[in-house]
Amino acid sequence: MTNPHKDKSWFKFLSNKYVWVLLFFIIWMVFLDNYSYFDNRFLDNQINELQDNKTYYQEEIKKDQEQIKELKNPEQIEKYAREKYFMKKDSEDIYIIEFEGDTIKKK
Repeated sequence: MTNPHKDKSWFKFLSNKYVWVLLFFIIWMVFLDNYSYFDNRFLDNQINELQDNKTYYQEEIKKDQEQIKELKNPEQIEKYAREKYFMKKDSEDIYIIEFEGDTIKKK
């Protein structure tokens, strides 16, 4: 008894051992290998996030360096201390004015 599908082109294609080897290789590389497609996509996303973090921190470093340059001047140190830490001279009084929406509401 002969197989009726033997003459079909798709049967010849699927019965070819090279097709099976190629199919196995593709499945292995996409899903199972240490360097699979999905692992590479995950690592690429992590690289992109790290590069974004790198640019953010480089910008922050530039801002901090500019602020350090400004704080080398004694007048700027005094201004920074007054604004940031509410420091004052002995003969001064400080009044802090808060507007609605400026403060964080405590729960």
